Amino acid sequence: MRLRLHKNALICARATRPVGVIAAIWLIAFAASWPAAAETMTSALVKAYQNNPQINVQRAVVRATDENVPQALAGYRPRIGATITGGEQSSSTTSQLLPEPPGTPAQYFTNSGQNATYSGGLTIAQTVFNGFQTANRTRAAESSVLVARETLRNTEQSVLLNAAIAYMNVLRDYANLALQKRNVEVLQDGLRETNTRFKVNDVTSTDISQSESRLAGGITQVYSAEANYEASAAAYRQIIGEDPVKLSPGTAVDRFMPKTLLECIAVGTSQHPAITSAVYNLNLAQHQVAIAESALLPTFVVQGNAQQSFEPQLDVPKSYNLSVIGQLSVPLYQGGAEYSAVRQAKETLGQRRLELDLARTQVRQGIVQAWAQLESVKKQIETTNQQVKAAESALNGVREEARVGQRTTLDVLNAQQELVNARASVVATQRDRVVASFNLLAAIGRLSPDVLGLPVNSYNAAVHYQQVRDNWVGLRTPDGK
Repeated sequence: MRLRLHKNALICARATRPVGVIAAIWLIAFAASWPAAAETMTSALVKAYQNNPQINVQRAVVRATDENVPQALAGYRPRIGATITGGEQSSSTTSQLLPEPPGTPAQYFTNSGQNATYSGGLTIAQTVFNGFQTANRTRAAESSVLVARETLRNTEQSVLLNAAIAYMNVLRDYANLALQKRNVEVLQDGLRETNTRFKVNDVTSTDISQSESRLAGGITQVYSAEANYEASAAAYRQIIGEDPVKLSPGTAVDRFMPKTLLECIAVGTSQHPAITSAVYNLNLAQHQVAIAESALLPTFVVQGNAQQSFEPQLDVPKSYNLSVIGQLSVPLYQGGAEYSAVRQAKETLGQRRLELDLARTQVRQGIVQAWAQLESVKKQIETTNQQVKAAESALNGVREEARVGQRTTLDVLNAQQELVNARASVVATQRDRVVASFNLLAAIGRLSPDVLGLPVNSYNAAVHYQQVRDNWVGLRTPDGK
């Protein structure tokens, strides 16, 4: 894969000290002729939100879950059926006549014939009372819809977070690759200088060997950096749907978060989808208990039947039947399965309460951890920048001292490696700064297109729900499938 990132694609963060000249050195190579940036963090997040398969799968799950509600509401509606029968029928009956007067020979009479019989009937059944099962099933179905929506919101958070991480990983690994290639160029220049000094007996063959060894190690680091970049680019494509091309700098999202840890905890424990989903699961379990208990209550069904028959028998040309029947069913004892189902539902309800407590604890722990990580990386940025400046000054000093014989070639190589390591630390820290801010925003449950202000129409799950909720008939989905 060709390296096609923007030459200024450095990792940056709001409210942090700019890297300035230090950062500019890293991407000098391979960047001089590139055009302006084409991809930003915002556009990448939009693509992930629109096209990521994981989000689309969960949206389909929500739409399928919406259908639970009209299925539950069907319990309020009548059930209508029609029957039509028809065909040819042939009959032959032989009867014995009573002899008159007694003692005379027996006489027989045969009645035979053929006719075409057909009939049509209509049956309507309406449940008047079923122990509140329909009402409880409807409430349970509505709770399952809310659970699915919160699961979708959690999936959206996860995908957007992974997209931001993938974006920043590409920037980090490209910067590291450019840094390692630049390091190889410096080591090559150093080796040439060492060879020149060897010719005039200013250094020994040991110095040449040390320079060659460090150059080989630098080339190895280039290969490793290339592999890391390829892996990050592959992850980027898997999450966002396109190869990374000319990425712009990424920025932190601190402006969308509360200012203190306590405020973050308050927001997270009330808004995080893991907690709201657990609340709706608790409501669902409560309705499941009521559904199980309603199986112990009586049911009352009214059924009407109308049937018209033509030539049902050889001597009957037409018949018509109409009936309206009410049936009350009272369960007395059916083996104890219903009682077991009630106990089972109550145990599940207790489980859901424990899961809600667990979700609150986990969300709070995640917020505290993300907050601490963000605060730590903010401080690291300052120290790593200072480390780079000090390493640059040390390298310049060692080189000058080496020219007058006060330092060895190995000292210069070590100083050069320390500078490379320091610059790599700055790259990693800047990446961590942005990712940590996204982590905290996700930890409090606010990593969404609306909060981020992404230029995209947010998926509205309520639209499909309203389209199917009160449908009495129809095979096509709202999108025409």
